[in-house]
Amino acid sequence: MNEHVKAHLEFFEELGIDGVRLEPAWHARGEPAAPIEPSEPSAPIEPIEPIEPTEPKTVLQLIKEEIGPDCSRCKLHTLGRTQVVFGVGNPNADLMFVGEAPGADEDMQGEPFVGRAGQLLTKIIEAIGLKREDVYIANVIKCRPPGNRNPEPDEVEQCEPFLFRQIDTVKPKVIVALGKFAAQCLLRTNDPITRIRGREYKYRDAILMPTYHPAYLLRTPSAKREVWEDMKRVRAILNGDD
Repeated sequence: MNEHVKAHLEFFEELGIDGVRLEPAWHARGEPAAPIEPSEPSAPIEPIEPIEPTEPKTVLQLIKEEIGPDCSRCKLHTLGRTQVVFGVGNPNADLMFVGEAPGADEDMQGEPFVGRAGQLLTKIIEAIGLKREDVYIANVIKCRPPGNRNPEPDEVEQCEPFLFRQIDTVKPKVIVALGKFAAQCLLRTNDPITRIRGREYKYRDAILMPTYHPAYLLRTPSAKREVWEDMKRVRAILNGDD
């Protein structure tokens, strides 16, 4: 045996190979092997489930995209609205404000609570030591009803599921329902705002506090004192001073 072949075999032995087959077919390279017939049908390959996003900012964006810029789920898209007003603020906020529906200023700018009532809401937020960008603000209805009328039941039915998803995504500790309509809608009650204002309700893993709408405070400044009492309670809850 020449030295080259001997060294080759010693190398195979180091790899744990006992020997080499000499049949010509064994030495063939690149020839396709005969297909192996399965004895049983192959099991179907299970589709890989897409990973659901969990980052609140991403989830809120997906909800907004699902609604779409030209939502036509209810009749409001034919009644003069300019654009869908989704929501704004900190997607990880401990405090969330929910209003009724966009007004004229909100319909033009595409952001909730930017008119006179919104400016007052900003002052209320700052009065408890927070900034507007610290909280999350949304409405039950995402499109402006004509003449700022109350949303109608069919409009609420189409739109409020998106609000519920916003709440479940942000996961606030406290939700402040601004005004009669928002409070009655969330709590499924016909009780007047004067009866439910300032009371605390368990709601979707949060504490819900109804209070007067800032637009009402513009018309009735004397009610600001009651709202301030409500907001001090909200601040205490957020600070863990129960």
